[in-house]
Amino acid sequence: MTLQEETVVEVPTLTGPMRTYLIQPSAPGRYPAVILYSEIFQVTGPIRRTAALIAGHGYLVAIPEVYHELEPAGTVLPYDQAGADIGNDHKYGKDLAAYDSDALALIQYLQARSECSGKLGAVGICLGGHLAFRAAMHPEILATVCFYATDIHSHSLGRGKNDDSLVRAGDIKGELLHIWGRQDPHVPLEGRNLIKARLDEVGASFQWFEVNGAHAFLRDEGYRYDPALARLCYGLLLEVFHRKLA
Repeated sequence: MTLQEETVVEVPTLTGPMRTYLIQPSAPGRYPAVILYSEIFQVTGPIRRTAALIAGHGYLVAIPEVYHELEPAGTVLPYDQAGADIGNDHKYGKDLAAYDSDALALIQYLQARSECSGKLGAVGICLGGHLAFRAAMHPEILATVCFYATDIHSHSLGRGKNDDSLVRAGDIKGELLHIWGRQDPHVPLEGRNLIKARLDEVGASFQWFEVNGAHAFLRDEGYRYDPALARLCYGLLLEVFHRKLA
């Protein structure tokens, strides 16, 4: 499907307006909405291209600026060490409650849009994978895809580095798809096993894939990009969304 020109909106949240980018098919109609949570670098070129790929299969995709209260609207952090340092500082400097209230605000905003069918999903990459995992705790989110979600196993998201994501895993009632790179040092085998065991313990509806890839293998910039794995994983993502949302 061809796409409309990107729309920029300011979604009201408890911690101020959250700039959000909307990408959707150009054909009129009502489409399932998908929240796409970015890496620590915010809305980069690779994130926009991922959004376009999903939207082109029949979805309204919303990309929020996850650090909207910490950076000026429109800020994109560079894919270098300085950008990573800032992004990581923000990841641990933002209150966990603010991440959650942002998710609720965006869910309510999308449900109110006339072109939204009422069905919602979430997908996230790296930090975004963890944010998608937490968004899935809202009953409105019917399907969630997490790419190499960081900090779930270490309980370290947000100010104080003491999140309750694994404790609250039983709150997730929709379907989950977790995709991991086995050569990703940010989530080692022990961490992956901890998350999987907890999902089994709470009886979550989930699929689990581990591939031979490094951290950021999905990002189409940089030496860790693996196009073959990306193609495979996008197919897995679309299967879940088509089945649960479309």
